[in-house]
Amino acid sequence: MNNIPQISDAEWEVMKVLWSKSPSSANEVIEALEDQTDWKPKTIRTLLNRLVQKQAISYSQEGKVYAYFPLVSEDECVRSETASFLKRIYGGAFKPLLVNFLKEEKLSPEEIKELKNILDDKSK
Repeated sequence: MNNIPQISDAEWEVMKVLWSKSPSSANEVIEALEDQTDWKPKTIRTLLNRLVQKQAISYSQEGKVYAYFPLVSEDECVRSETASFLKRIYGGAFKPLLVNFLKEEKLSPEEIKELKNILDDKSK
């Protein structure tokens, strides 16, 4: 998990597009993000270039069109971000995070049952 690049919030939005449809051209990524953001096409192209430099994505060239695709999975990035958050905010300890979450969140009976099942499975 150490080779997973740190991805900014803006880069994360670009990655979500590529995780959902890949390979995608820069124009396809721009189209996908123009409804969700007020970013200019140049900004999105800059984000794509940064992600290439970080080795989070790569591309293949088809004529004059670059087709971008992820080099890391969404699951890998989520695990890396979770570990980073846990370390940064809770010193790496999971229990304080869970306790804080459980105190603050309203959970449905189904969610409580699911959490109980996960905890039961962990104790086996």
